[in-house]
Amino acid sequence: MSEGLSFVHRFERGADPKAPPLLLLHGTGGDENDLVPLGRTIAPNASLVSPRGKVLEDGMPRFFRRFADATFDEADVRSRAHELADFIAAAVTRYALSPPIALGYSNGANVAAAVLLLRPEMLAGAILLRATVPLAHAPSVDSTGKSILIVSGIDDPIIPPANAARLAVLLQRNGAAVEHHTLPSGHALSQADIVLAKRWLAARGAA
Repeated sequence: MSEGLSFVHRFERGADPKAPPLLLLHGTGGDENDLVPLGRTIAPNASLVSPRGKVLEDGMPRFFRRFADATFDEADVRSRAHELADFIAAAVTRYALSPPIALGYSNGANVAAAVLLLRPEMLAGAILLRATVPLAHAPSVDSTGKSILIVSGIDDPIIPPANAARLAVLLQRNGAAVEHHTLPSGHALSQADIVLAKRWLAARGAA
């Protein structure tokens, strides 16, 4: 684990320097170790960069604040997304990487979506697991050439698939190529998520 740059984070050098690196973004209550096994499973030879969210909610790390009614603090979303984008730029330089593909779950998927809506040039693409629209009003940005996979759970009590569908439309309007799949699951990840993510990466020569 490294505490350099602006986030406490974990970095693992991949065996294949040509494989696109993954930026691992955990859900609420996770840390820089949570998604490493998932990242290694879907992209065995890729480099992994995994930061820990700086916001604490009842002692649990997150990437941005939300209010007591679970709505997002959108001013904080914007600030934290820019902060994460700056971290990505610094990590790419420090570790001599190409722009990463974000692999985010829940809160991590939402902050990745915010980066795509504000600073899309920082990411090569994204796998967003259980994501929703993080910003009510996002600027128009050019995401042409970005490939994004969104995976929802039909029985998700936290993020209805319709919210993820709205995110897909928003990203498509910016020029991104978006695949949105809805699985027969809830908010927790399943083996089907792993299969979809691995297949999506392989189709782009990244697995």
